[in-house]
Amino acid sequence: MPSTIRRAVIPAAGLGSRLLPLTKAIPKEMLPVGDKPVIEHTVRELVASGITDITIVISGGKSLIQDHFRPNPALVEQLRADGKTAYADAVEEIAELAQQGHITYLDQHGPYGNGTPVLNAARNFDDEPMLVLWPDDVFVAEVPRAQQLIRAYEATNCPVLALMPMSPEDSQRYGVPVVKEDLDGGLMRITGLMEKPKPKDAPSAFAAIGGYVVTPGIIDELREQTQRWYERRTGEVYLTDAINAYAATRAVYGQVISGRWYDTGNPADYLVAQMATALAHPEYGPLLRELAGGLDAPAHPAV
Repeated sequence: MPSTIRRAVIPAAGLGSRLLPLTKAIPKEMLPVGDKPVIEHTVRELVASGITDITIVISGGKSLIQDHFRPNPALVEQLRADGKTAYADAVEEIAELAQQGHITYLDQHGPYGNGTPVLNAARNFDDEPMLVLWPDDVFVAEVPRAQQLIRAYEATNCPVLALMPMSPEDSQRYGVPVVKEDLDGGLMRITGLMEKPKPKDAPSAFAAIGGYVVTPGIIDELREQTQRWYERRTGEVYLTDAINAYAATRAVYGQVISGRWYDTGNPADYLVAQMATALAHPEYGPLLRELAGGLDAPAHPAV
């Protein structure tokens, strides 16, 4: 059946400063995880979940993203002429993926903050709900994270946040939801988010991670935030602030996501994502396990 949500936004205008100097010339969204750039994992997740209108919000220096998804008939023709059919098919398939998702690009304009690209894209979305996924997350799940969020929206007709269980000591890394009611299937009614609380102050044992169903009411809150910013020119416009303002008087839900989440936004987590993806690969996994076994073996005594 067609998805009840057709549109999605991928904010991709950030500098990737936590990964410098790796991201000095290469957008962080184009760093490889396995045999695909990380943003391609996000696009594939959205297309697999029935999304047919993807807006990637970019800034200067991000042309490699567009180049990656753009058709390249000359390259395909050369590969086929050289007998490299599998490579030609792979290049064509990426362009077909972009067509399935009807990818368009939008330059980010406005205040700093992760709410700005969402508001930029929403101007073209009328009053439809939309998914917002960050391009530096990789989810491995039997049912795509985006599809799990869509199902939660269909059950509630309200904004939905992706949640994952967390260890108490990790609370200072995340927004932590205030849970009002724990429902079946990992669905929770929440009344707001507490940003990076100390473990003793954390209102729940869950972390809000990359993934939202944003409704027109949230967009209205972002508009009000942005208007206040232009009046005072201080601070940033954050999506979580808009969600908190909305949740003060209206229903918001969190959905605990079934699957494994890999964050690629900092060097340590990026390496973990790389290793986990490679180990799961049917061809590369056995080679890496063999290598790891050799590294664990005792060193030969010096002669």
